[in-house]
Amino acid sequence: QVQLVESGGGLVQPGGSLRLSCAASGNILRINHMGWYRQAPGKQRDLVAVITSGGTTNFADSVKGRFTISRDHAKNTMYLQMNSLKPEDTAVYYCNAAVGTIVYWGQGTQVTVSS
Repeated sequence: QVQLVESGGGLVQPGGSLRLSCAASGNILRINHMGWYRQAPGKQRDLVAVITSGGTTNFADSVKGRFTISRDHAKNTMYLQMNSLKPEDTAVYYCNAAVGTIVYWGQGTQVTVSS
């Protein structure tokens, strides 16, 4: 079992920045990769970024050049640094982690970008 808890969401103006955190606990030594997804009201849940245990990353086209994903293995925490935020980034952001083909999800944290 893996438990995931997101934090760091909130209200920010366009052009601003936020850093989301995802704290992992449980059988964390078996996590292969972790990622961030987001879901706006009435929309599908879409991939934002992923990172493997080896540090390989990938991003959705909509956030390339603005978002950075990282992991602090000592703290069992994954981060999503979000810069140059746009109103279109408004969504609930979810952390996930994969153990083999099994995927675990956090409860989500709200990000609202508005002036």
